Amino acid sequence: MTQAPQANDAPLVLAVPSKGRLQENATAFFGRAGLKFVKASGERGYRGTIAGVEGAEVAFLSASEIVAQLASGAAHLGITGEDLVREQLSDADAAVEMLTPLGFGHANVVVAVPQAWIDVRSMADLDDVASTMRARHGRKLRVATKYVNLTRRFFAEHGLADYRIVESLGATEGAPAAGTAEIVVDITTTGATLAANALKVLDDGVMLASEANLVASTRAPWDDRARAAARTILSRIAAEEEARTVREIRARLDLDASALAALTERFGARLPFGAPAAGAPLTLHCPDKAVFALVEELDRKGADDITVTAPTYVFRRANRLLERLDARI
Repeated sequence: MTQAPQANDAPLVLAVPSKGRLQENATAFFGRAGLKFVKASGERGYRGTIAGVEGAEVAFLSASEIVAQLASGAAHLGITGEDLVREQLSDADAAVEMLTPLGFGHANVVVAVPQAWIDVRSMADLDDVASTMRARHGRKLRVATKYVNLTRRFFAEHGLADYRIVESLGATEGAPAAGTAEIVVDITTTGATLAANALKVLDDGVMLASEANLVASTRAPWDDRARAAARTILSRIAAEEEARTVREIRARLDLDASALAALTERFGARLPFGAPAAGAPLTLHCPDKAVFALVEELDRKGADDITVTAPTYVFRRANRLLERLDARI
């Protein structure tokens, strides 16, 4: 007779976008870290695995579903925009931990007003408009948006109260031209669509600079199996992120301990294998932005056979992603 799985046998669930550019970018991001998604039933499947990672399942969901799954604890990790997390979860900081931004899905949630309002450049100016509208016309400023909670919090922070929200179900930026609202709160990447609809972003009207994040649920059942899978996933992601930001420099050069210490401090470099033995090559890991300055300094000191390479992965014992996760679960 087969025994039922114990609670600590439950797999880690990673929720990723099910379609579109976000899915493509998420797949590429994880692929660079050696984490390949495998759909269980072909390209149209909504469940999958991660090749070579035991104890992990992939759930392909819409962006809003991912937030809901993280909030309920049905998913351990998820890839979604910070804008959705902040909009959908009133207790976002308690329910989830933003582990790391992923470098794609950039967009800003903004307050935009008609370009014809030439004297309205700030939230303070908008407050004046709202107060005047209430006094002269007996009605509140109408704000079209899909971001109801973000709007309420942001407007409250700026002391703006004379407004009412018109929830947008379609193209928010068209609301002022259609006469259903005076201003909008919308998400934009370039601002081009807002400009095409004769709208402008207030100087202090950026509510949130959002991008896709790897998000952890604090409410998920983080048992031994899920923790082990998370350790594998986060170790690879951290190793790939570290490798993208450093270069390995090797050179033939003899320096004493004090000179080595001064060199590493000046260029933000480190000695991954410690100080070299006499006659052995010097190996440095340095930030990619400091590579050429460090090479020039090594050359001035008489170094020979200087080579610069980009590592594929750099695994360190200290892993900030794991540390952030462990601190919350």
